[in-house]
Parts: sequence; C-alpha cells; structure tokens
Amino acid sequence: MSSGRKKLAITLALPVTLWAAAALFYDVRVSWLRLPLAFLYGFGVIALWWRTKASRSGMALWAGSVLLVIAWWFTLKPSNDRPWQPDVAQLPWAEVRGDLVTLHNVRNFDYRTETDYVQRWETRVVNLQRVQGVDLFVTRWGAPLIAHVIVSFHFSDPAGQDQFVAMSIEARKTVGQDYAALRGFFRQYELIYLVADERDVVRLRTNYRVGEFVRLYRTLLNPVDARNLFMQYLRWIEEQRNHPHWYNAITDNCSSSITSYLAAHHIGGFPRWDPRLLLNGMGEQMLYQDGDLATGGLSFTELTRQAAINGTAQKLDQDPDFSIHIRQGRPGF
Repeated sequence: MSSGRKKLAITLALPVTLWAAAALFYDVRVSWLRLPLAFLYGFGVIALWWRTKASRSGMALWAGSVLLVIAWWFTLKPSNDRPWQPDVAQLPWAEVRGDLVTLHNVRNFDYRTETDYVQRWETRVVNLQRVQGVDLFVTRWGAPLIAHVIVSFHFSDPAGQDQFVAMSIEARKTVGQDYAALRGFFRQYELIYLVADERDVVRLRTNYRVGEFVRLYRTLLNPVDARNLFMQYLRWIEEQRNHPHWYNAITDNCSSSITSYLAAHHIGGFPRWDPRLLLNGMGEQMLYQDGDLATGGLSFTELTRQAAINGTAQKLDQDPDFSIHIRQGRPGF
C-alpha cells in the first residue's frame, strides 16, 4: 500500500476507531471495565497500525476488531422494565373506537421547579374527525445544529372548544441518569413517545428549565394529513410499548421518525435525504424554504422573532387557557 493510501486509510479509519472506543467506554455495563477496555482498544489499534505499518493485513485486522465491537454493541437490548425517573415512568397507550381515540397516561404535571413537581397522568378523548391542524414547538439551548421538536395536534369539540395534544419524542432516563448529548449517540437511553398537555411539556421548557428557548409555528399540514400523522404516532406508541427501541441522537431522535414518515408519504416539502434532516437545528429554515409553515409573508428572521414564546409563556404561567393565549397574535393563528 502506497504512503498516500495508508494516510487516507488511517484518516478514514480514525473516526470509526474513536466511535468503537467510545462505545466501549459508554456502553459496557460493568462500570469499572469501561475505561480500561476503551483505553486498551484505542491503544491496541494504534499499536497494530504502527507494527504493521498500516499494511493490508493490518487494516484487515483492524476491520475485524471493529466488527467485533459492532457485533457486541448490537447484543445490547432495550427494555421498558427499568427504574425510570418519575417524569417518564408511564408509557402512553391508546384505544381507538371508530373516530374516538382514548389516550391513556397523558402527562400533565404541575411544576414547582424542573425537578420538583406534582405528578398527574390523565386520560383524554379526542375525535379524529375534528383534527384542525398541526403546530410545531422548537426548543433550542445554544447548540446551533441541534433542537428539540414537539408536535402538537389541534382538535376541536362539538362546543367549539380547542384541545391540544402534544407529542414529544424523548430519551427515557432512569433514576439518577442525566441527558448528555454525547451519550445520545450510544445505547444509553431508551426512546419514549410522551403524550402531554402543552402546559406541561412546553411550559417546562419556557418557565422552569434554564437556558432553553422555544418557538411556536403553525404548519400548513391539512386536516387529512394531520389525522394520518396522528394515527402514525399511535402506531409508534404501540410499537414502542411492545417492542422498546434505543434512543439515538442521529437515527432515532425527536424528529427522525416524523420527517421519515412525511418524506415517505410525500407530505409537505420533505425530501428523502437532506443533511438538515439529521441536523434538526436547521429544520426551521428548511420548513420555511419549503413552504411548510404559515409565515404571514414575513422573512425568516422576522418569523422566528415573532415565534419566540418564552416571555409570553412566563407571563401566562398558570393560565388555564395557556394553549389558546400562547398562540394569539402569532403568524398563522
């Protein structure tokens, strides 16, 4: 192998090696073994490349070591039976009878602080024929390429009252576990499809968490597509309840399932492949450019300014009509 090819091979192999070492560091279940195994693996790969001068045989041995790590990694199985933190302790589920859907374990906590709250898991009934549309909450915390997305379905009832059901796809944490962005790339958290009242899942981020900033947009999804997306959420919820999945910051995160579904069904302007689908912090701009948001004719900069809701949410706080008032005067509502 020529010198140039060796350098290229090592350059390409380096990030894979780092991933494999990090997988050992984060995902080995015996805590005291993690650091030694990660160190020995990384040191061993460097020694192998140096000893073999990155020859074909040396690179073949390296590839075999990576495959062994990957094979072990895929033996780690997710579970719904762990000591969960109280805010993700209950899995939602639904009963569908005709057009009526009964949602169980809808989270509606009353917060004093981010970690101090009164727990409330409720049952809600919605009518599929009364889906009005879909709204989007986008949460940011200073990472320009990463955001958290909450999809909220707008229903009306025969009396003309508005009802909002928020769906938040999140990492399910066990007692004592914190969320860390880097850990999200490994098998650290199961996935959970939270069904929640907006006064819980949105106000938690605007009023109680420090450093999180939320914007609210009205999408142009029509009622038929909105209803189909809602039913797809119910299928995801049932699948997760019966067959748990790992959360992954790239492949199974707060937005990947939604965008894949919309692209596959040619809903909105979603392409099947766009780097902004992985780096969901760029999603707002993509939705704006593809014409999927109600903009009121505003520029993207002005739309994002008017979509910011933290100040209003903090003023409304305990308002029982939080969801109605948070939308007043914003583009598309």
